[in-house]
Amino acid sequence: MTQHRSRRARVLGAVIAAGMLIPSVAAATPAAAATPTVSCSSAKAGLAAKLKRDITAALAGRQGTIAVGLYDRSTNTTCSLRSTTAYDSASVVKVTVLATLLWDAKKHNRYLTSRETSLATAMITKSDNSATSTLWKQLGMTKIKGFLTAAAMTQTKPGANGYWGLTQITVRDEQRLLKLITAKNSVLSDNSRSYILKLMGNVISSQRWGTPAGAPSGVSVHVKNGWLPRATHGWRVHSVGTFNGHGHDYMITVLTHGNSTMDYGVTTIQRVAKAIHKDLVPTTTAATAYVPTSSPQESVPAVPAG
Repeated sequence: MTQHRSRRARVLGAVIAAGMLIPSVAAATPAAAATPTVSCSSAKAGLAAKLKRDITAALAGRQGTIAVGLYDRSTNTTCSLRSTTAYDSASVVKVTVLATLLWDAKKHNRYLTSRETSLATAMITKSDNSATSTLWKQLGMTKIKGFLTAAAMTQTKPGANGYWGLTQITVRDEQRLLKLITAKNSVLSDNSRSYILKLMGNVISSQRWGTPAGAPSGVSVHVKNGWLPRATHGWRVHSVGTFNGHGHDYMITVLTHGNSTMDYGVTTIQRVAKAIHKDLVPTTTAATAYVPTSSPQESVPAVPAG
């Protein structure tokens, strides 16, 4: 507990020092969630029932509100839990920011500038907040909403007044975005999709926790995480990832809030991820799970753009 308290003090202290403001709200104590009901379907006999059982077991006794999405193209497998529940995005929205930038560049038949490339790289691989604020302001609400419409991400509501970290997201929309990134479509060009996956595949090691936990060796991993403490619902801790290899092509979204600490949320996500990887690719050795550092690069992603 001492470690958790000291981390939070450092994080919030840095936020105050940097002038990063979050709308103030009344405090509330996170409560244990009711027994979740996971829904799964699959073209592979027995897989849906196994995933439902194992994801449910992974969530047993966990506090907070947890939403899960899984889609595997190879076996036409889908699992969902609270797929339409809205969460503050934290830095998971950075994938949407990059996708919007590339979508807009495609519309104008241009490449990214060297400045945009530098900002995009920092935003995804290091979760750089300043780079995100710069791109968010450059794009503006019209382009961001335009991309969301094109992507059919109708449940995603951009954060107002430059607070991109307070964008409202759902598992359903995050899974739609991951599907666009991982298969040919009319919204994102093949080059754009490859670029997004390249950056998500090059996230620094201290931020490769979450959905990659338990990923089989030999499977390519692309991830983006987000974490944000607020007065209500405790810590928001999220992870989105895509995985390809061993005959599988799948994506996982886990969104959580009501976590007492960042590490608690990470553990919840990694329990779910390990169950999914094991069930989808049961015959391979799992890669070593990443553990977040005690002083994460990212703190509060609700930075005013102006």
